[in-house]
Parts: sequence; structure tokens; C-alpha cells
Amino acid sequence: MKAVGYAKSLPIADAQSLIDFEAPTPEPKGRDLRVAVKAISVNPVDTKVRMRAAPPAGEMKILGYDAAGVVDAVGPEVTLFKPGDEVFYAGSILRPGTNAEFHLVDERIVGRKPKSLSFAQAAALPLTSITAWELLFDRLAVQPGKSIDPRSLLIVGGAGGVGSILIQLARRLTGLAVIATASRPESTRWCLDLGAHAVIDHASAMKEQVTALKLPPVTLIAALTNTETHFPALADILAPQGKIGLIDDPAILNASLLKPKAASLHWEAMFARSTFQTADMIAQHRLLNDVGSLVDNGVLRTTLDKVVGRINAGTLRQAHETIESGRSTGKLVLEGW
Repeated sequence: MKAVGYAKSLPIADAQSLIDFEAPTPEPKGRDLRVAVKAISVNPVDTKVRMRAAPPAGEMKILGYDAAGVVDAVGPEVTLFKPGDEVFYAGSILRPGTNAEFHLVDERIVGRKPKSLSFAQAAALPLTSITAWELLFDRLAVQPGKSIDPRSLLIVGGAGGVGSILIQLARRLTGLAVIATASRPESTRWCLDLGAHAVIDHASAMKEQVTALKLPPVTLIAALTNTETHFPALADILAPQGKIGLIDDPAILNASLLKPKAASLHWEAMFARSTFQTADMIAQHRLLNDVGSLVDNGVLRTTLDKVVGRINAGTLRQAHETIESGRSTGKLVLEGW
């Protein structure tokens, strides 16, 4: 089968940072699905793993987590899917990735592809939807429902992949006031179009901007990017007894800034369930099915920004370069072989 991978961790400008190669077609076992991959999307985690996790000498590592495709074969213990089913999912960080024609994935972290979306549109959703959903409802413990909620949620980095889903979930499934941050006109428009009540500039003093909005107190913060830089300001903005949830990788955080407010810090890692084979691992299957239903019912929309091209090393290098620039909005997708 065709695949894209790397033998060494190299800067994306190097032609060997991602290369096309042929790999054996894998055989499903246990609860595995073998999926014929139709479209993939690229996430920041792809670029981080590429630079931090070199494969053993003489081996190739296949990246990729988001995928949409068709079940090609199933393992003997599979009960949720059958060959021919259209699916979407975010895979496992411990297994070979989705940048391949055929991919093995545990059925418990796979959802049925939204019927109203193309494969490219669906591939934009899984990783960011799982991350945003778990962050909002599991880590920050927001209760879904449109009853009035006298709190504001501040989303730092609203135009990114996770932020783009989180804005929609918070606006359409809760009564929270939703404040997003963005630093460019196009990303500000993106956030407002997705449903943010207001957008502030995270490159300027944020507390003054939040105060000027005269919205309910910021009791919840989703810190999605540059948390190490923003954390002192976020701790200052946060209301007493509030919660901060983060997804990035700050080297240092002064958590003691939260003590005077009896506030709490929560980390979201959507690969935790599959990595540790948790007892509730199947929650991600149900979550993705719920997301698919919400999409088909017009409640949520895909966050696809651009189909970069076909799935090959050259196109993937372009996508990685864009992600590494930190100036993308929504999701970049590759489709077809």
C-alpha cells in the first residue's frame, strides 16, 4: 500500500522530512477495523511528533491521526461496524498513523461518518471534536443544555481547529456567553461566524478588553495556544472558583496564581483513553456518533478550511509548514491517493 512517513526527525523544509514509500497492508485483529483511507487532516500533534519521535534506525514512521474512509475488513471481535461502513476517527498515538492507504484502528474510538458530509469535510472533525467535547464537558464539567448559564467561557485561540469546534459546542449546546480570542481580521471573522458572542485580541491586554464587554464573569477558560505566555493574564481574568483547561505543552506554569481564587487547572489529552485502554474508551465512539448526528441535524458544521491536495509527501509537507507557521484557521485536509 502507499504510505507517507519519515526515517529521521527533520525540519519540514528538508525534502526527506516526509517521503512516499510502499508498506505492507496490515491485517486486522481483535477489535480492529481496517479502513480504506479516503481523506485525512493535519493537526499540530503531527508536526510535534515528527520532530520529537524519530523511528528506530532502518524503520519508517507513519504519521496522521484524523481520517475518514470506508471499513475494508474487520477483526474477529468487532461488533460495531462491518465492511462497507463509512467512518471517521482520530486514531491512536501508539499505532501507525492514517497517512496510508489502509489503516488499523480500534472500533471503540471510531464513529459513523456524518451522512451530510464528504470524506474531506468529515476528516476535518474527529481529533478537534473529541478534544473540544472532552475539554468542555468532561474537564470543565459544563452541563449541556440551553438553560441560562450566568458565566462566560473564554477560548484562547478561537480560530484554530479545537477552538473552531469549541465555539460551536459552547454556543449551540450550552447557555454560556462565548468569548474567543484572535489576532487577525480573518480569524476574528471566522470566530464570529462560528457563533462567538465576542472576540478580543490576545496580542493586546486581554483583561481590559474582557471588562469592556460587560458580559458575565469569565468562570471558565479554554487555553488552547501559547498558554505559558498568556497564563498570568488568564489567572488575573479568571473569576473566583473558576476553571482553566489547557491542551498545549507549556514548559512552566505558576499554578500558585490560582490559589487565592480557589481556582483549578485541568489538562485535556484526547489520546489518554486509547493510550491507557481505559474502561470508558468506547465513550469516544459514542461522542463521535453524537457529533455526526449534530452535523447531520445542522447544529454543528465542518471546520474544513482548505483541501490542500492529494495524500502524498509533497502535499503533506506543505500542510505541515502551514501548521508550523501558526497562522492557519480551521483545518487543512488532504483527499485521495
